[in-house]
Amino acid sequence: MEISTVKKIEKEALKGSRFDFIRLGAALFFMVTVLSYSFLSTGSIPNNMFLAIAALFGAYMAMNIGANDVANNVGPAVGSKALTMTGAIVIAAIFEASGALIAGGDVVKTIKKGIIDISAFGGNTDSFIWAMMAALLAAAVWLNFATMAKAPVSTTHSIVGGVMGAGIASAGFSIVAWGTMGKIAASWIISPVLGGVIAAIFLFSIKKTMVYKEDKITAATKWVPVFVAIMSWAFVTYLTLKGLKKIWPSIVDVLVFLPDAKKPSFLVAAIFGLIVAGVVYIILKKRVAKKASGIENTRAGVNALFTVPLIFAAALLSFAHGANDVANAIGPLAAINDAVVTGGISSKAGIPLWVMAVGALGIALGLALYGPKLIKTVGSEITELDQMRAFSVAMAASITVIIASQLGLPVSSTHIAVGGIFGVGFLREYLQETDKIDEIATEKEAIVDEKKLLKALMQELKSLESKEDKKQADYERIVELYRIIHEEEEKIKESKKHLKTAQKVQYVKRDAVQKIIAAWVITVPAAALLSAFIYFMIRGIVL
Repeated sequence: MEISTVKKIEKEALKGSRFDFIRLGAALFFMVTVLSYSFLSTGSIPNNMFLAIAALFGAYMAMNIGANDVANNVGPAVGSKALTMTGAIVIAAIFEASGALIAGGDVVKTIKKGIIDISAFGGNTDSFIWAMMAALLAAAVWLNFATMAKAPVSTTHSIVGGVMGAGIASAGFSIVAWGTMGKIAASWIISPVLGGVIAAIFLFSIKKTMVYKEDKITAATKWVPVFVAIMSWAFVTYLTLKGLKKIWPSIVDVLVFLPDAKKPSFLVAAIFGLIVAGVVYIILKKRVAKKASGIENTRAGVNALFTVPLIFAAALLSFAHGANDVANAIGPLAAINDAVVTGGISSKAGIPLWVMAVGALGIALGLALYGPKLIKTVGSEITELDQMRAFSVAMAASITVIIASQLGLPVSSTHIAVGGIFGVGFLREYLQETDKIDEIATEKEAIVDEKKLLKALMQELKSLESKEDKKQADYERIVELYRIIHEEEEKIKESKKHLKTAQKVQYVKRDAVQKIIAAWVITVPAAALLSAFIYFMIRGIVL
């Protein structure tokens, strides 16, 4: 190896280690700031040290959510080249924090998904605080490990496992609502299957209505506004149902949809979404028609029309994610804050602004510092994505949640998004296999014919070699036969190789699929075991 090459490697390594040091420093500064603020602002409250440490764990958890879970929202957009990595991080950080602060809600359930019965604590506030601290730290550590392993996992399942494990350690197995846990286990199958099927349906529909047409531009002018309008309806309906709980009363006052300012029903949300979808359709129809003359009549030309809608989808998914999943970081922290301040245990707890800020800023910071690794994994290391495929994944992410919520099916947004990526990849394999059926049949027929010819040539060669009174012409024919036989053998080898390649086209990387599914399956039990261990460790230190 040349000296210049060695120096270059050393320079890159030094640059990488310097950046790692800066990232670690920024993360530690944020956690220490949260710890200090929490401790100093609650100095007159008993057990404020527990609250300060819990705030530290909450900050750590929020950063891990940003590093792992947010990748599902912007990964497809980056993988399809609709967004750069920097652009994706900026958009996601802004909209994740905005979603958490604007639409994160005023009250959060202290026990996520009702997986344990808080009455089992018997009013023992200390035990409850230790359990919530253990759940927070265990979920954060598991997410950290998953991010290092480049495995996108469910943050909801992580905190569910953490709460379950700490609950069992504190009050025994009877504390767990096993029916709820059964539904969560079912979501391991329901979420990715639903996401994959819906994403594949939309991608096939896009191909059928536009890509497979002779005049792609005319088809795109007609259908792109339709698909984007459907996306708009899905996102507006989804955000209205799930993400706008805090600001819905203001919307009601303006639009006069409801006589009171309660949470909107699905019908109201769907009508609101339909109105927005209609406006989007009209605007986009005109814009696409104007651009039609400058678009190439190719697949790439159609693909480009989905770039801007995909960017909007990434932003809206990030907003909704921030509004909903911030509870995974601050739910147990809000519960601990309520228990420390009031001295009791409640099934619901108010969220102080500083607690919400810890979740919002932590998610944004975690994304900026450690998010690129998982964004690359989701965007390009499972299957190759372009704008149409990524758009289909975004559609699946919003529509699947709406369908599941109305049917009462337990789903995970992480599993839906990654399942959508699996779906578009496997659809590509299916379509490719269908296209190659005729080619494979022709190739097999050619191999059969070549084998027949080879057999005839070898019989002729055997006949000539066994001939006793060979003439000059016989020897020349033998030499020629050896050459021809060699060429035919090479042809058969090449044909078999080509046939093998044609039959084994895999657009979805199987090793990535196996790793991700394994991580999904062990998330709840791993977080539970870790949480139980941390609970006993905290209990042992305190007592």
